Amino acid sequence: MIAETVCSAVSAAGLGIAAVTAYRRRFLMAARIAAYALVPIGLVMTGAVEWAADTAFSPTAWAGFGVLGGAWLLFVGTRAVERRRGGRRDRKAAAAAGARPDAVAPQASAPSLGQSARPAARPGPASRTDAADDFSDIEAILKKHGI
Repeated sequence: MIAETVCSAVSAAGLGIAAVTAYRRRFLMAARIAAYALVPIGLVMTGAVEWAADTAFSPTAWAGFGVLGGAWLLFVGTRAVERRRGGRRDRKAAAAAGARPDAVAPQASAPSLGQSARPAARPGPASRTDAADDFSDIEAILKKHGI
């Protein structure tokens, strides 16, 4: 009962402030203040304030919140332990990988371009052909991967 009275008083005060703001010809701000002022009375009219007051003073509701908190802690704890151990998916994937052949050919880790014909380091300033060689290497790599 007291919560409804407080919410009604807050709404009335907010609407009064909105009226003063509108009198000063700041209509956009007045409309925004009026919108905020109508929220508490709307909550009273929908019954949300009564539900919140009943929940706040109910030992059964607080016990329910405790049970929900405990369930959440158990869930988070088991997820953390599962990630630390590697999880079920990782174990299944490891077991399946042992039974099937390698997905990547052993030669795939070797460089596809072979040994470069140019020396590793050239003395002097970089020329225009160095940039073209770099792009040709990149093009070869992209073509190899089908891009």
